[in-house]
Amino acid sequence: MELSAEQLRHFLDHKVAQFNGAEFIESDPVSIPHRYTQSGDREVAAFFAAILAWGNRKSILNSAQDLMQRMDNAPMEFVLHHTPSDLKRLRTFVHRTFNGQDAQYFVRALQSIFQEYGSMEPLFAAYMNRDGDTAQTIHHFRNRFLQIDPTSRTAKHVSDPLKGSAAKRIQLFLRWMVRKDHHGVDFGIWKSCSPSALCIPLDVHVGNVARSLGILKRTQHDWKAVMELTQHLRSLDPADPIKYDFALFGLGVFEDW
Repeated sequence: MELSAEQLRHFLDHKVAQFNGAEFIESDPVSIPHRYTQSGDREVAAFFAAILAWGNRKSILNSAQDLMQRMDNAPMEFVLHHTPSDLKRLRTFVHRTFNGQDAQYFVRALQSIFQEYGSMEPLFAAYMNRDGDTAQTIHHFRNRFLQIDPTSRTAKHVSDPLKGSAAKRIQLFLRWMVRKDHHGVDFGIWKSCSPSALCIPLDVHVGNVARSLGILKRTQHDWKAVMELTQHLRSLDPADPIKYDFALFGLGVFEDW
């Protein structure tokens, strides 16, 4: 599909308006944090929903809902004040390769972070606005998150862009937390991070649509592809480039591009 830069911006802006609305929420993992009203609950629920966001969307929602129920539907309270007995409820949890052992570690790691910082925001904000590349940001967060001695299998669930990963699930979490969405989807809870510094949550759907539009040349779904596509999206809207995630994802999932 050959479009001029202005035609491309107009087309994608139209698709953002089409997909970036309240009706998007119900069938998307973002619906999980939307069940809560407190920012702490939303942050914890969003983190788990994003980490589980791979595979069939219905399966993702079912798994995330199951995990929240095991946390008494009070994720922040569970993270901060769980007992060893409480953690036992997570033992039988499983979503694809993320299992109960991983869930227990994640809860303990989040407890450590929230006790020290009050939120995950300071760990990301320390690096995020520096150079428009969230690789160092995610790497820094990952190092802190893995400080309490995880197994190698659990560590694999927090991707590292400095090792080439697209880190799609963490990018998705950052979109939810940082981008202020006046249509009711993204939360914009974190005020110290700029939406202009966000990078695209790159999955197969987004990558394929971007290639068909000629705004992504790289064939691998890796960090170099993330940066190539993100830079192109910033040329369309420097202040809010990742709004186009709605357009690219929506075209791939809902219009079968």
